[in-house]
Amino acid sequence: MAKALIAMSGGVDSSAVALLMRDSGYDCAGAMMKLHGGESFEDARLVCDSLGIPFYGLDFSGEFSQNVIEKFVHSYEIGETPNPCIECNRHMKFGILHKKAAELGCDCIATGHYARVEFDEKWGRWLLKKALNQAKDQSYVLYFLNQEQLARVRFPLGNFTNKEQVRAIAAESGLPTASKGESQDICFVPNGDYAGFISRFTGKEYPGGEFRDLHGNVLGQHRGVIRYTIGQRKGLGISHSEPLYVVSKSVSENAVTLSMERDLYSSELTARDFNWISLTEPPTEPISVSVRTRYHALEAAATAVANPNGTVTIRFVEPQRAISPGQAVVLYDGEIVVGGGTICASC
Repeated sequence: MAKALIAMSGGVDSSAVALLMRDSGYDCAGAMMKLHGGESFEDARLVCDSLGIPFYGLDFSGEFSQNVIEKFVHSYEIGETPNPCIECNRHMKFGILHKKAAELGCDCIATGHYARVEFDEKWGRWLLKKALNQAKDQSYVLYFLNQEQLARVRFPLGNFTNKEQVRAIAAESGLPTASKGESQDICFVPNGDYAGFISRFTGKEYPGGEFRDLHGNVLGQHRGVIRYTIGQRKGLGISHSEPLYVVSKSVSENAVTLSMERDLYSSELTARDFNWISLTEPPTEPISVSVRTRYHALEAAATAVANPNGTVTIRFVEPQRAISPGQAVVLYDGEIVVGGGTICASC
């Protein structure tokens, strides 16, 4: 019997995954990671007890601080806008927890992500695909998965068309998390005050500086570069005849550039640290794809080509709004994830 380690979070999704994997014939164990100190292990433990499977509580808080929180802080400090959920998935669930699964003799790991994995017989490659539930699709935050990881992961929720089906399955089996609500905030910044968290974490004060227009004219004073993101309009404290938006940031000059919304649009971006999933080799000629530059952004038509230095250039058919360095860009061919990387520049 194949063995599976279930990545538990204490929520209904991972609870349903544990139930589905057990009922499909896997020898299961549940594992929940202590990451930032705010977790409650009790619900996950109760679910595993009700299913009759072992439960492991794993303290990976040190690794989480190093691989997720420190990178999150550094990204803001260099003027980028990070997505820590991607780094958590990359380093914790599909890095450290995968290794732990192997140590426990498990053949695979199963998570509550809404996505699908299939093997392409023609090309001999594992493919990452969107979930059938488009509203919950999480393929965007999984673009980094490599062939070895895709071969050893299971996403049972990817074939459900709505969340209520998942809740119903959990409720029918009497799982204690069936009606539990969802968490929307970044787990280690529950109040959404990123700047305050960064200051407390580093012990630093981030000084204010100049708001400037596109010509370098001073418009006012900002409260620290880390407090602003590309496309931001609210909270600037600047009076102007037209609404102003953050269009760029300069850490070296401690300056934030503001302009009208029309100046937020870019026709091209460059991405680094690219991971190609559906292709055996990076494309040296432009390929047609649809592109998502933020988690919940609409897909946009574009072409993509790999550069000799390892970066990827993406050119949009129509200019896209508020492209932010530090965010992920993910390429799709229909429901298939072609690949993705980290945005480093746009124009």
